[in-house]
Amino acid sequence: MSNRLSVGDSAPEFTLPSASGEDVSLADFRGQKVIVYFYPKASTPGCTTQACDFRDSLDSLQAAGYQVLGISPDPVSALEKFTQTQSLSFPLLSDTDHAVAEAYGAWGEKKNYGRTVEGLIRSTIVVDENGTVEHALYNVKATGHVTRLRKQLGLAGAE
Repeated sequence: MSNRLSVGDSAPEFTLPSASGEDVSLADFRGQKVIVYFYPKASTPGCTTQACDFRDSLDSLQAAGYQVLGISPDPVSALEKFTQTQSLSFPLLSDTDHAVAEAYGAWGEKKNYGRTVEGLIRSTIVVDENGTVEHALYNVKATGHVTRLRKQLGLAGAE
């Protein structure tokens, strides 16, 4: 079962391959705030909606000091295609063994079409400049998520 993170926890460190083929670590962003969001599968309707929302809000999120990292269990090749088709301008990371998702409490039992299955739980963790969890949101809805997140972060002009 998942061990969910709470506000004030240290965010687990990770290094994962990105869609661009480079390794990306959480440590690369020390000194910046990072929105780490976990999504089930690239190029599916909900995940595309969510990724495009982050893409469309990226400039204003970055202006407010936030970087965005998307993590899914997809292989790098699927992430590469997703990045290109949707013109995504932030790193998508491949967590094929879902070890990072587990460390973040974003992997576990969930309901899917009425059945209980084990898989990725759509989640967003906001990490502060020092690597501490500032917000831990689980079972988020893809549609409208970025707008709700902006409100929680206190960012004006939530689009």
